[in-house]
Amino acid sequence: MKILGIDIGGSAIKGAPVDTTTGVMLTERFRIETPDTLTPLQMARAVAAVARHFHWRGRIGVGFPGVIHGSRTLTSANLHLRFVGLDTGALFARETGCRVAIVNDADAAGLAEMRFGAGRGIAGTVLLLTLGTGVGSALFHDGCLMPNTEFGHLTMRGHSAERFVSAAARKRRGLGWDEWGQDLNRYLLMLETLVWPDRIILGGGVSAKSDQFFRYLKPRTDLVPAELRNGAGIIGAALWAREQKMRS
Repeated sequence: MKILGIDIGGSAIKGAPVDTTTGVMLTERFRIETPDTLTPLQMARAVAAVARHFHWRGRIGVGFPGVIHGSRTLTSANLHLRFVGLDTGALFARETGCRVAIVNDADAAGLAEMRFGAGRGIAGTVLLLTLGTGVGSALFHDGCLMPNTEFGHLTMRGHSAERFVSAAARKRRGLGWDEWGQDLNRYLLMLETLVWPDRIILGGGVSAKSDQFFRYLKPRTDLVPAELRNGAGIIGAALWAREQKMRS
């Protein structure tokens, strides 16, 4: 089953058609940079531009960085505040002319890693973190998703944790891998105390550089880099759309 997966991030929108039976993206990713904060309508038109690029008329899965209930977005920490409470799925469907299923972006990445990547075949509790503009999180137990676990907004030093441990925070603060890794290690130890996972998967673009900072991470838990890296959000969004279609 071929479905267009789209991953909305804090600085870009990326998409590609996905074979959801194999988890393989069927083309190179198409990327639209979004250096400015887009309104919901502008974002919907950007999503539609991705669909037009692929001449797409079928089902679309979209990963969105916020809490999702049904097709509504209830939070929007790194995007426009008008997304809060909006039926974003309906808006995207209207602009694309396609059926759209929307899911939290970290949950999408987690679905892909559990099906085709570093979480494949792992029983018990698995926690995936995506380190990018912010920090996304996805929690699974025996392969079942517990949606909308926003662990990136837990408090560290009186502020949201992603202010210190996101990949963007490392660059903004001008930190080396060692200093940033030490902050990230404190964060991982805090999460271990909360959910006692059997495996932690670190994803996002920074996972490609795990050799630079894994040496500074000392969790009790089995810790591994994501295998699908930047493709996970796209693949997982397509998987989510496939599951929603099967339920409809």
